[in-house]
Amino acid sequence: MSDRKWIIRAKRADFYALAEKYHIDPVVARLLVNRDIKEEDFEDFLHPEEAAFHDPYQIEDMNQAVRVIIHSLEEGHKMRIISDYDVDGVMSNYILYTGLKRIGADVDYVIPHRVKDGYGISREIIDNAINDGVTTIVTCDNGIAALDAIQKAKAAGLSVVVTDHHQVPFSIENGVKKHILPPADAILNSKKETCKYPYKELCGAGVAYKFVECLYDKRGIPKEELELFLDFVAVATICDVVPLTGENRLFVTKGLPRLRFSENVGMRALIYANELSDMTINVGHVGFRIGPCINASGRLESAELSMELFLETDRVEAFNKAKDLKEINDERKELTRQGVDKAHELVKDCEDDKVYVIYIPECHESLAGIIAGRIREAYDRPVFVLTDSDNAEVLKGSGRSTDEYHMYEALKECEDILLKFGGHAGAAGFSIERGKLDEFRKRLNDNCNLTEDDLVCKVMIDVPMPISYVTEGLITQIESLAPFGQGNPKPLFAQKDLRIRSAKILGKEQNVVKIVLEDEEGFVGEGIYFKAAEFTDNIINWFGQEEYDKMLQGWLNNVMLNVIYYPEINEFNGNRTVQYKIIEYSMATIREVL
Repeated sequence: MSDRKWIIRAKRADFYALAEKYHIDPVVARLLVNRDIKEEDFEDFLHPEEAAFHDPYQIEDMNQAVRVIIHSLEEGHKMRIISDYDVDGVMSNYILYTGLKRIGADVDYVIPHRVKDGYGISREIIDNAINDGVTTIVTCDNGIAALDAIQKAKAAGLSVVVTDHHQVPFSIENGVKKHILPPADAILNSKKETCKYPYKELCGAGVAYKFVECLYDKRGIPKEELELFLDFVAVATICDVVPLTGENRLFVTKGLPRLRFSENVGMRALIYANELSDMTINVGHVGFRIGPCINASGRLESAELSMELFLETDRVEAFNKAKDLKEINDERKELTRQGVDKAHELVKDCEDDKVYVIYIPECHESLAGIIAGRIREAYDRPVFVLTDSDNAEVLKGSGRSTDEYHMYEALKECEDILLKFGGHAGAAGFSIERGKLDEFRKRLNDNCNLTEDDLVCKVMIDVPMPISYVTEGLITQIESLAPFGQGNPKPLFAQKDLRIRSAKILGKEQNVVKIVLEDEEGFVGEGIYFKAAEFTDNIINWFGQEEYDKMLQGWLNNVMLNVIYYPEINEFNGNRTVQYKIIEYSMATIREVL
């Protein structure tokens, strides 16, 4: 049963005119408007398979970056890639490493250890590169904030190309924001204030792909070979939770179908290890099964294990490596469960705060962000989780935010008491002296301008739509807007005052309830809900045991629900029927919010 506030998205437009112009249902037109898709982009969004990528040379510094690499190549210089240790970092690294090898570069890679080295390029990594005879460094999914390390590299005579997608650091001088760029030879990041690239939300792998596209162009490599990287960019785009709009949606649309038949031996092994070989792989499979296995290596072991998997060409060895990653992820899931349980216990100590700051000493520091995300989802608050580090006097933390709270800017306001920090609006990481934890918590909450309304758990409804309006054709049109994810959420619909004619508890674990719904006009449809025990308790508590028993028997009863649902096609024994997947329900009237 829902305890969230139900809110209708109130975007305005002539939905019927848009529907007629683009040959779509008015409901679909409304969904596009709700997602802030501009009318000039409707065709590309509705038909992504026909859309084209932007010209990569529009990224500022692209020509200079290509010149640096070509010069290093022709001079026989040794190159080194420095990546992040998450999914996006590994995918970016694989794309750059494979691409540079393809054009004949002498290149290797380094992936910093999450705990021992910390995020991104560092002075120590520069020292190691110098000692190893490296003369050209390429970063991926990091580098934009590495001012000190890149200054050291340049002072030592190294060439540096930064490929990144994170926010550019800034300072505030006399009330004016001033961006701070590292002194690299070239910086490929569409978020640079001066970059005119049309799309600003590429993940690190997307930027790496664009860079390799230009390198292939200059070296005469067939453009078709770039398609070998599309499944890698798709995985990174989904797992880095960047908006699934524009080019990101195009990458996922083109790359996702390739995953099941990936030409990369390691990727196929990982899919097999996760029992996905016979399935049509979707965003959920990537985000909750494939991606976490890649991430887990960087959290509990070394991300180089994942990189080695994707460079493996022997099928047996690849499967063994994929199986190892899955086992590491299984361990990660259990440790995460323990951490989330502990965090829930500790929430009572800060439940009156607008920003939750939770200290879990025994938590593995690499899991702090995941735990923060789970607590954020449960309480709809910005959450920072801190843990002990190798240094007894230093705590490390990771945060996950709500839409209304800019986490990086919040940390920026506390930078005088932080040892190090970075991130963006939705997520951030930092380190702080142990003795300043209480001050940190107080400062964050004193500075927080979230209103009481911001702190109310909400669910956004796209359209209050009668179940009788739904047809197979409409469902097909709605599904054409997939893949759904960040920036393109799965559409939600609602109808009030639906009578429950009957219900059945199904499934081996009796965890599914199939419901026959009837509206005020007498239209009957079939709904399904996947929390049967909770449903049973709520119906009995609200309407009573007698009415619940009548409902199960299919007898006339007084059970009525307001529902939020998503329509889908149910295929069984060759028959196709419309089914309403119930997302949330309420026994109380929803007239006030609808």
